[in-house]
Amino acid sequence: MTDDAIDLRARHKQATREAISHAALRLAIEQGPNGLALVRVHDIASAAGVSPRTYNNYFSSREEAICAFQADQSRRAGQALRARPAGESLGEAVIAAVVELYTDPEPDKAGLRMIMSTPELEGEALKAFSVAEEALAEAIAARTGTDAERDLFPAVTAAAVAGAVRVAGRRWLAPGTTASFPDLLRDALSCVVPAGPPEG
Repeated sequence: MTDDAIDLRARHKQATREAISHAALRLAIEQGPNGLALVRVHDIASAAGVSPRTYNNYFSSREEAICAFQADQSRRAGQALRARPAGESLGEAVIAAVVELYTDPEPDKAGLRMIMSTPELEGEALKAFSVAEEALAEAIAARTGTDAERDLFPAVTAAAVAGAVRVAGRRWLAPGTTASFPDLLRDALSCVVPAGPPEG
C-alpha cells in the first residue's frame, strides 16, 4: 500500500470518527438535561450514516463517542507545543499553542455544557486530559532540556495547563460571563505557566 493510500485511509477513518462523535453529541443535546441516558447506539449510527457495527469499531461507549472531539483535540497538545518557534519562552509557547488548539474552532457552548454537567461525560473528558498531559509533559521536557521521567517540572506544568483549560471552560459557561473563551483561556494559562523551569 502506498503512502498516499495509507494517508487517505487514515483521513477517512478520522472523518468517520468525527462524524459519529458529532452525531452522538448533537443527539444528546437534543434530548435535554438527561440526554446521555436517552441516546441509543442505533440512533447515533443512523445519524452519522454508518452501521451500528461500524460505530462499535470506533467506540466502546456513548460517553467515549460524545467526548471524542475533545479527546482528539487534547491529544494534540504536545504536538501543538512542539510546533511553536524555538525562540519563544516556555510561557509564550504554551499559551499560544493551547489557545490556538482549543479555540480554533471555538468550543460549542451547548456541547461543552453537556459534557461538564454530566458526571459520566466529565469523567470521560478527564481521561482524555490525562492522556494529553503525558504528551504535553514530554513536549515541555524537550523544550526546556528537562527529563520527563525524572524531573517534576514537565509533568506538574502539564497538569497545571490541563487544569487551567478546565477552569477557563467552566468560567466561560458561568451565567453572566461576557469574556470570550480565548481571553479567559489566556488569562487562566497566565496564572500557571512559568517562563521556564526553576534553577537547579
